[in-house]
Amino acid sequence: MTTSACTVPTLADERHAAPRWPHSTVLPLGVLPTAPACVRAHVRLVLAEWNMASLADTAELVASELVTNAVLASTDADGHPLYRGGTLAMVYVRMLADHARLLLEVWDTSPAAPVPMHAEPDDENGRGLQLIDAMTDKWGWTSVDGWPGKVVWAALPAAPERPDDTAG
Repeated sequence: MTTSACTVPTLADERHAAPRWPHSTVLPLGVLPTAPACVRAHVRLVLAEWNMASLADTAELVASELVTNAVLASTDADGHPLYRGGTLAMVYVRMLADHARLLLEVWDTSPAAPVPMHAEPDDENGRGLQLIDAMTDKWGWTSVDGWPGKVVWAALPAAPERPDDTAG
């Protein structure tokens, strides 16, 4: 997938290159406040299509938190979206699945590492990476050669859903 600003590489890094992923999708999003809601809808619909709907609630939350962080990393100090070369900054959400696991990746153009925050009990923000850590098998981030920013990823275990054998 190519945009005027950059190209999303084929794979995040060598860890993900070994298996073949029979299911994959990429969703480009502008760094706007609506991006997390868009990714939640996309995740739910794609997982239903892939017969992995039982993961939807968890995957929606994880993807939404990853995208929220990517959008925040791609805005200025006043919260306005960044423009690169006159074009709205983008984030790219990639989902990969093989019915044993689901990998969510969010690519942004900020090279800054994600930093877990310490939220106070009354704080409304600052728990995203803690939620991701609690709800996934593992997560991390990496820079990628030829990409100006980073990719933050999270892995969830999956079991294929069985079609209802009684329908008929």
